[in-house]
Amino acid sequence: MNKKLPSYLLEKFQLIGTLTFSVLFAVVFLNIYIPFSDTAWFRLGNSVFFLFTAGFAAASILFLIFSRVLMYHLKKYVVFTYLGYVLWCIAEVVIICLLYTGVTVEITDRPRLPALQIFAKALLYGSISLIIPYIISGMFFTIVEKNRTIRLMRCNNVISDEERRRDSKITLFDNSGALKLSVSTSNLYYIESDDNYIKVWYSDNRGELKTYMLRCRLKTVEETFRNGPLVRCHRKYIVNLEKVKVLRKEADGYYLDIDNEKIPSISVTRTYIGNVLEKFTPEEPAV
Repeated sequence: MNKKLPSYLLEKFQLIGTLTFSVLFAVVFLNIYIPFSDTAWFRLGNSVFFLFTAGFAAASILFLIFSRVLMYHLKKYVVFTYLGYVLWCIAEVVIICLLYTGVTVEITDRPRLPALQIFAKALLYGSISLIIPYIISGMFFTIVEKNRTIRLMRCNNVISDEERRRDSKITLFDNSGALKLSVSTSNLYYIESDDNYIKVWYSDNRGELKTYMLRCRLKTVEETFRNGPLVRCHRKYIVNLEKVKVLRKEADGYYLDIDNEKIPSISVTRTYIGNVLEKFTPEEPAV
């Protein structure tokens, strides 16, 4: 449970998809559950309880949106583990159930059950209506990601590592396996992550700096070209070592200077220092 959560589960598309599916699942489930509940006060139509129903639903959805937006931004500063993600999801359910219990006690003149029992029932059905779709969404996106990786591996196997080194080209495919860009390593500077996309920075035949965007994960590029001149140096960057002119150590860490004055220095984060220094360390001759 302390293993790092895959980054694709915290990307914008996956978080929006999980939230949308969970809300729809909860609406369907609660409409089935209401007739059999002794604590439910949800109503549709011309009723004062309809206003409470609409208000509670709106407040719950807004809270979930806020929670997922916060999660999306926190991933830049916090390493989410499986345990952390599970506890976050449980906390969402608990907070919504506390809100439901408070509203139930307030709007019901004589609640037939004590507040603690109302909360316990709310927690049970809240877990069913939210935790189950969370699990289903996580499994779905995991399967989708595995299929994408398999398609990319098959496409990239068309060109072997030896052929890549001989041709000195980097061939990139999108998530669907379609070939999008093939660029010479003598023209490629670096690749930048942009959420679910990557930006490829290169020079054209006139020497002008260009960028090309395609839908692909930086992690996939890192794994595909692990044995080539591309090296991961930052959460957002993979650089082409053939274009690195200077590796320098500053007070706050290492920096890479690229062979283009228009490109600012790229920092090397602590996570990837080993990757970079290994490329700059000459191999000892075999005895």
